[in-house]
Amino acid sequence: MNRGLKVLVLFDTAGTPPVDQDFTEELKTEDWETERNVINTLKDLGYKIETLGVYDDATLIINGVAECEPDIVFNLTEHFHGEAYLDKNVAGLLELLEVSYTGTGPTGLMLCKNKGLSKEILTFHRIKNPRFAIFYKGMRIRRPKRLRFPLFIKPLREEASTGIAQASFVENDAEFCERVRFIHESLKQDAIAEEYINGRELYVSILGNRRLHTFEIREMRFGETPEDEPKIATYKAKWDEKYRKRWKIKNVFAGELPEDVSKRIREVCKKVYRVLQIQGYGRIDLRLTPENEIFILEANPNPYLAKNEDFAESAAKAGIPYDRLIQRILNLTLQGKEV
Repeated sequence: MNRGLKVLVLFDTAGTPPVDQDFTEELKTEDWETERNVINTLKDLGYKIETLGVYDDATLIINGVAECEPDIVFNLTEHFHGEAYLDKNVAGLLELLEVSYTGTGPTGLMLCKNKGLSKEILTFHRIKNPRFAIFYKGMRIRRPKRLRFPLFIKPLREEASTGIAQASFVENDAEFCERVRFIHESLKQDAIAEEYINGRELYVSILGNRRLHTFEIREMRFGETPEDEPKIATYKAKWDEKYRKRWKIKNVFAGELPEDVSKRIREVCKKVYRVLQIQGYGRIDLRLTPENEIFILEANPNPYLAKNEDFAESAAKAGIPYDRLIQRILNLTLQGKEV
C-alpha cells in the first residue's frame, strides 16, 4: 500500500561527505553493508529512494529534507560529529522538521546511550542488572566498597563495544584504577564500572511499539577462548574476524532453553524495551547465569540492520525475510506509534 512513497535514507559518514553526495564506491564496501542492504531492499520494494550522508553539519539534514520532501526518513544514523551520544539530536532535529522517521526517538536514544541513567531506571523498575558506579573525568578514582571484584570497566556513552578489551576486566584495585584512568585520558570519556556477571551472553531482538514481537534468541559463543580469560563481548570479539576465527567466537541461535526461562527472558526484555522508550526496533543484551538468573547488560535502540547481523537473522528465523522486515519497520512509522 506504500509503493511509490519517497524515502530519504539518512546515514553517517566517517568525515565530511562529498558535495555531490555520491557514495557509489563506499556502498560496495563491507563497512557499508547495512546501508547497501537497506537501500537496495527499499528500491526492490518499489519506493522512491534518495540518500543523504551526514557527519557534523545539521544544515545538510535541514536542506536535504526541504529539497527531498520525503514521506519518511529511514534513519540509520548512530553518531553526529563522531559522537554516539549525539544521535538523539539527529532524531530531535527530524522531529523539529516534522518529518516521520524510523526507529527510536530522542528520549529513548538518550536513555539507552547513557549507561548509568539506563541502569538507574532499570533498578527502579526492579529489573536485575549488574551493580555499578560511575567515575567522572576530573574526580578522584576510588572503588566503592559495595562493588565486588571482578569488575568490568567501559566508557559511559559508547556503543558497539568501543573501548572494551580484555583489559576492561579487572580483579584488583590497581587494575581498576588503571583502566578507569585509561578511559578518562585516552577516550576522553567518563567511565562506568559494573560487577562482572558470569554466564551466557544472549541477545533478544524486538520489533514493535505498543505490541512487541520478540524474535529467536541469539547467543555469542566463545568457543576456544582460554579458560583463564573472561568471556566478554570485546570490540575484537564482535568485529575482528581474524580474532573471532582464531578463538572460534560465533554468534548463533541460543538453541533450546527451558520454557519458563525463555518466557522470563522475553518478558524481561519487553519490559526493558518499554521503560527505556525504544520504538520501532531494538535489541536487548543480557547475561543468563548458570542458575538461570537474568541480568540486563544494556539496550541497543539502533542495532545493525545488515542481512547477516543478529537482528535480521533472528527475524528470518521467525519467518520474516529481510524485505518484509524492512517493510515492517517502515510500517511502524507510517501507521503511527500506536502499532
